[in-house]
Formats: sequence, structure tokens, C-alpha cells
Amino acid sequence: QVQLVESGGGLVQPGGSLRLSCAASGIIFSLNTMRWYRQAPGKQREWVATITIGGRTNYADSVGRFTISRDDAKNMVYLQMNSLKPEDTAVYYCKASQYDYWGQGTQVTVSS
Repeated sequence: QVQLVESGGGLVQPGGSLRLSCAASGIIFSLNTMRWYRQAPGKQREWVATITIGGRTNYADSVGRFTISRDDAKNMVYLQMNSLKPEDTAVYYCKASQYDYWGQGTQVTVSS
């Protein structure tokens, strides 16, 4: 069955960096556009970044400090987050374009 397992979150000080990972299984990863989303406390889930099958990327205006990448050989998608701000605090999720499936997410907390 489809599985998306996010990892790499944690507590980081403002200005710090984190690298999130998403391991996909049960899907033909190379045929899926992959996206990262996040949901902050009390807010709706919002789109963060996209990477297409061909490797084109697109980002929400608020996350120019982030870089999305993928490794099709490993069925992995990553989100490198630099210069983190308190407003980046959220649970981060990855999603495959062909599946209506959400994993557990990984918590990112930016606080001093």
C-alpha cells in the first residue's frame, strides 16, 4: 500500500537549518510530482513546494529560503530549510500527485 514517511523535523533556533526527508513506497515514485505542505497550529494546511517529474521546482512566496529535491533511485524527496523563522513552525507533510494519501508528517518547531 501507499506509504509516505516524513522525517527530519525537530526544534531549531531562529536562523537555523533543517533537512526534511520523505520516503515513499507502494507508488511508482518516478511518475509522481511531489509536493511538501505544512500545517501550523490553528491554521489550514498550506502548500510549500513542488518538484515535478522532470525536476522543475516551484515554491510558495514565503519560503524562498527552502530547496526541494528528489532522488528517484531512492524514492525520496527532500526539503532543505535554511534561515528558519518562528513562522515556519508547523507539521510538514509530503504528498505524491497521483495519490490522495497523507502521512503522519514531521514536526518543525522554530523557537529560541
